[in-house]
Amino acid sequence: MQNLYSDVTRLDQKCYKIYNLPEDILMEHAAYAITQQIQKRFSKGSSILIVSGPGNNGGDGIASARQLLGEYDVALFLPYGAKSSMCKIQLDRFFACGGELVDDIHEADVIVDALFGSGLSKPLREDSVHLLQRLNQMESFKIACDIPSGIDKDGKPLPIAFYADLTVTMGALKKALFMDLAKDYVGEVVVADLGVSRALYEEESNWQLLDCEDLKPPYRDKKNSNKGDFGHLAVIAGEKEGAAIMAAQAALSYGAGLVSVVTFENIVVPYELMHSSHLPPKTTAIAVGMGLGFEYCDDDLNAMLDNDLPLIVDADLFYSEKILELLNRSKIVLTPHPKEFASLLRLCGIADLGPKEVQEKRAELVEEFAKKYPNAVLLLKGANPIIAQDNQFFINPHGSNALAKGGSGDILTGLIGALLAQGYDPLQAAIQGSLAHALASQKVNKANYALRPSDLIAAVGDL
Repeated sequence: MQNLYSDVTRLDQKCYKIYNLPEDILMEHAAYAITQQIQKRFSKGSSILIVSGPGNNGGDGIASARQLLGEYDVALFLPYGAKSSMCKIQLDRFFACGGELVDDIHEADVIVDALFGSGLSKPLREDSVHLLQRLNQMESFKIACDIPSGIDKDGKPLPIAFYADLTVTMGALKKALFMDLAKDYVGEVVVADLGVSRALYEEESNWQLLDCEDLKPPYRDKKNSNKGDFGHLAVIAGEKEGAAIMAAQAALSYGAGLVSVVTFENIVVPYELMHSSHLPPKTTAIAVGMGLGFEYCDDDLNAMLDNDLPLIVDADLFYSEKILELLNRSKIVLTPHPKEFASLLRLCGIADLGPKEVQEKRAELVEEFAKKYPNAVLLLKGANPIIAQDNQFFINPHGSNALAKGGSGDILTGLIGALLAQGYDPLQAAIQGSLAHALASQKVNKANYALRPSDLIAAVGDL
């Protein structure tokens, strides 16, 4: 896992005050991180267009332009001049080394965006929007300095942003880079050291980015074991029983010893699953909500949920006031998508927003929910799912657009339910289930439009 920050001003200040590293040294290291990426990827003589803004983000770009002079064909464009003191100093150094400014942008092998960085707090002016549109249309390898210009601190384009193939972010990872609305803009993300290692630069954060290496599949170490050692998940089926069956199959593939589909209806389930009209007596966890509809009256649902078993809730229950009775359970995982989360927020009296507004304020709303319901584990689905409990927050950046398919969420429910049934605590079940879900999608050797839920179920066995 890696730390995530909303803002790194405090961390920069630590460098100034404790490590005796002045702003100039930090800027030189920031610039050199961009320079190194260009040197690694492009041969000498390649054309480099650096578009710099008037502040310190622009200063990073100007310093990189100076570092590349003599070995690369460097063009530096300053559409708004140089205004911060460090930006002016870097421009003087650039001129002293023989550099010259260009009057407009043009095609190049590499374009470096050093316009606005992470300090953007208001919508871009019309001329800035036009400039970014022109840059985005160019067939170049595109590098963003710190954060793609146009992305604000909440990860939202205002109203557009620079499309980067690579973002070199300074000092530490910014939370904004991993919000859903930023995902199409950031490309690959690398962190630049600013004169000290990240271990010295960073401080503890309650937001973490999940790495692939954090996945720990439920491998079985005990040889003398039986199916009862690995839990029994009860999946409550509703009007659309296919959703429950997919979740159940996923759970069986991810280690649950037994999986029962619970429904009063006489349905056909795959032979490896069990079918019951009541909660099996040795149930160790319950999954409910997928395709539930209005299948059960309150009394029937209460009878199945009136216990202390670990519970994962998905889909239709987020539109029912029944969810309010469940939120304070000691072991519960919630897996809404943005529209379902909007309904949940309304029912909880936290906010009355639509899915679009939820996406624009994902991190803030997740924090508000986690503060009000600290026992619950929330997994807000999306391009980069957020997992939260109390004051701990995690982002999973490993999913792909292949998962944008009906049934994918049911598989996620099954994976998390399997881990709950095997005795994982709810937070770890959500983290590990989310990672398995995302990384399994990368294992499927199909075009990204062709993934089926059954492919995911098969792929979790190869993690």
